[in-house]
Amino acid sequence: MRLLLGLLVSAGILVGPISEALYADEIYPSRSITLVVPVPPGGAADFIARILGQKLSDRLGQPVIISNRSGASGTIASDNVAKSAPDGYTLLLNSITTHGIGPHLYTSLPYDPVWDFAPIALVANLPLIMTIYANHSMKSVAEVVGYANANQGKLSFASSGNGGAPHLAGELFKIVNGVDMLHVPYRGSGPAVLDVAAGRVDIMFDAAPSLLGMIEGGKLRPLATASTERLAILPNLPTFAELGMKGMEISLWYGMVAPAKTSPPIIQRLNTELQTILKMSDVQNSFAKQGATAMFGSPQDYAAFMQAESQRWGAIVRKNNIKID
Repeated sequence: MRLLLGLLVSAGILVGPISEALYADEIYPSRSITLVVPVPPGGAADFIARILGQKLSDRLGQPVIISNRSGASGTIASDNVAKSAPDGYTLLLNSITTHGIGPHLYTSLPYDPVWDFAPIALVANLPLIMTIYANHSMKSVAEVVGYANANQGKLSFASSGNGGAPHLAGELFKIVNGVDMLHVPYRGSGPAVLDVAAGRVDIMFDAAPSLLGMIEGGKLRPLATASTERLAILPNLPTFAELGMKGMEISLWYGMVAPAKTSPPIIQRLNTELQTILKMSDVQNSFAKQGATAMFGSPQDYAAFMQAESQRWGAIVRKNNIKID
């Protein structure tokens, strides 16, 4: 079939955008695919990308190359993908940072977060966890709030960078408790976690993949989870709601998008493969061990989800005048 289509196109028997789309979709993928990840290796996004990338490679029969391009709250990676050819060979692991919170924190972006991307699928959800240096004198959320109230601006919290969910979790904590804290942004979760575990920064909000190693190693103490229910991997850890703190529900979510104008058959092929992958028991087990939940749905479902998240965080950012440090 591929040879026949090629000969027909070459002979001019099939012409125009319809034949080009048929030919492109028939042979997709015929070479390696690059999955761009907007953070450095070592965090939740990288964990999700590498699991899905390997499975996609297995199912598509072509290498899926993970390209970590960090910086500027994901805008560098997003811009790169937005301006790539819409042929299905450059994809973005996007997130609450790139398509939920970030667009409301920047006065201008080199791309449109809605119109420059084609949604493929929502793939994972990871509630955030509040942690503190294990040897810190404060051992509970109540003690942290008490200290922060008595010492406005002295308590520090680390994040993986400006504009991400860990940053906004700290901002929400400040708002909910009426306290001021010093935000210390890093280029990714990895270096941030190291400094909190060493006691150089007081607390941090992040997802389990970035924190579990230090929690299990006794370097970090988990204090609460920003989920609606307790986490299976940390069943003794209370939710903020259980501690009487309302409005602290926040999770990292990840999905996959392509450049706008990528042909619908390619988008649907990728969505179908991801739905199959996310139902695999080994994928779900790997996710569960890191506090992640596999998510499912169509490209249209993902578009609606991103719109709702953008509206939610846009309202919070505007109401509380949250700005990039």
